Amino acid sequence: MSGEAGILSDRSAPPALERVRIVLVRTTHPGNIGAAARAMKTMGLERLVLVAPRHFPDPQAEAMATIGAEDVLAAARLCTTVDEALAGTTLAIAVTARRRELSHLALDARDAAALAVSEGAGGGEVALVFGTEMSGLANDEVIKCQRVAHIATNPAYSSLNLAAAVQVMAYELRVAAVGPALAANERFPAATFEEIEALYAHFERNLVASGFLDPANPRRAMERLRRLFGRTRLEKEEISLLRGILTAWDGEGDRR
Repeated sequence: MSGEAGILSDRSAPPALERVRIVLVRTTHPGNIGAAARAMKTMGLERLVLVAPRHFPDPQAEAMATIGAEDVLAAARLCTTVDEALAGTTLAIAVTARRRELSHLALDARDAAALAVSEGAGGGEVALVFGTEMSGLANDEVIKCQRVAHIATNPAYSSLNLAAAVQVMAYELRVAAVGPALAANERFPAATFEEIEALYAHFERNLVASGFLDPANPRRAMERLRRLFGRTRLEKEEISLLRGILTAWDGEGDRR
């Protein structure tokens, strides 16, 4: 687990993700390559393809990959052209922020990831293609793909860092492949009906004894308490805690 954020990574990558390659075209900053490798590794993606990067290999790339994603960098395939990077693919998706006057079907990030995983699960080879930091993909590079994917951003400021875009798509790919990672919250034994009813009876006794509740005109105080605690699904230990507090108040009343 990273020290910066909790990441549930107990499920290994399914075969569909093993058929997905991340293609970075003419990356100018080596740090983005390392950060993209880290983004891929956290989501179970291993195949990084670099098309004519300005600097690679580079110490900045290694530093940004951090401990654990060096193998993705070490295994990265260097290509001179997009054609070489897409060789063997059956589906290529261009990830771009710009709207293009092309005939390609445009998808949002989630639908694009679902399509990529479906293609990989069926035995196809998939590429997600990202352009350079400053200008993205050129039209002649986008036209070599079969789909265009857009990541929803603030329309007033749609500039997204390259590695951040890779992280978003890598996350969507993983969710499409294995579903959302739900935390395995530890559950303690739930309180029984009898224990909960005993708590409410104890509450009512204390509220009457304190003068807060008039038994002749109780209004809806107990009903509201039931709604309040009913939303929490009380556990046995919580019942014991609350009964202990109420018992302590009983003693305070006796001493007064």
